[in-house]
Amino acid sequence: MQSDVKIIKKDVKNITLKVRPNGEAILTAPNSANDEHIKFIIKKRAKWIAQKRAFFASFKTSQKEYVSGEDFKYLGRSYRLKVVQSKEECVKLQCGYLELFVKDKSDIKRKENLIYEWYYEKAMLYFFNILQEFNKIVKQDIKSVKIRQMKTRWGSCNPYKSYINLNIELIKKPKACIEYVVFHELAHLLYPDHSKKFYDYLTLYMPDWQKRKEILERILND
Repeated sequence: MQSDVKIIKKDVKNITLKVRPNGEAILTAPNSANDEHIKFIIKKRAKWIAQKRAFFASFKTSQKEYVSGEDFKYLGRSYRLKVVQSKEECVKLQCGYLELFVKDKSDIKRKENLIYEWYYEKAMLYFFNILQEFNKIVKQDIKSVKIRQMKTRWGSCNPYKSYINLNIELIKKPKACIEYVVFHELAHLLYPDHSKKFYDYLTLYMPDWQKRKEILERILND
C-alpha cells in the first residue's frame, strides 16, 4: 500500500492524507516525521484510501461508441443498445433493449445527445417523484432543483438558498441508491453539516442508509 501513496515531506506541523479524484493518494508530513510512523499511518488508513478511490472511480464513465450491442445502465439494470436508422429520432426502452432511432447511424455526437436527452427526461421525472415522497418527511421548501453532470458528487445542497443539485448519472443506479442521495441532500435543509444530528436523522428515517451508500460507491458506471 505504501508504494501506492505519494509521500511529501515539507515544512508543516501535521500529517495529512488525501485522495484526489484521479485516485492518487498523497500523504504530506513534517520534515521531522519518522518513516516508521508514516508507514503506520498509511497502513491504518488503507481501508479509507480504498474506499475513497472506489468512490471517485464510481463517477468515471467508459467511452461509448453508441453502436448496437453496447451495454447501458438504467435504474441499476443493464440494457443492450439497438441502433435503428429512422426518419424520426427518439430513444425507447422496450423488449429488454434500449432502442436508439436516429437518421444517421454514423453520427456519434447526435446519438450521444439523444441518449443524454433520454436520460435527462427520465431523471427529471424519477428524481422529482422521489423528492416529493421524501419531502413528506423533511417538510422543507425547495426553491430550485437542478439535474446536471457532476464530476465528484452524486448531489449537493445549499441549505441557505434551498437549492438542490443531483447528478444525472444517478439515473443509472438502483432505486435504493437514488433514494439515499435524495434523502441525504434533503436532510441538509435541516442539518447543513455532517454532524451527529445529521446522521442520527438519516438513521431514524432510513436505517439502512450506510448499506445504500456502500452499494452506490461499489457499482461502477458503464
